[in-house]
Amino acid sequence: MDIRLLRQLWSVVESFPGNRLSALDDSNLVRSLIDSLQSDPAFDPNHLPAISQYISSRMPLIREMSQQA
Repeated sequence: MDIRLLRQLWSVVESFPGNRLSALDDSNLVRSLIDSLQSDPAFDPNHLPAISQYISSRMPLIREMSQQA
């Protein structure tokens, strides 16, 4: 996966209010992050399958970060 895409994703994760991420179940959390990524004109939709899988695999870390925010 492209480093720019990873930076873009983690920037989105950090920009979300922690309580909002914590309130979502896993599928809605993935959807919210993807929706935020897709709102960026620089996002390439061809990366959707890879980024979805990456988000799912990093869910514990994303949840931990949201609790610390």
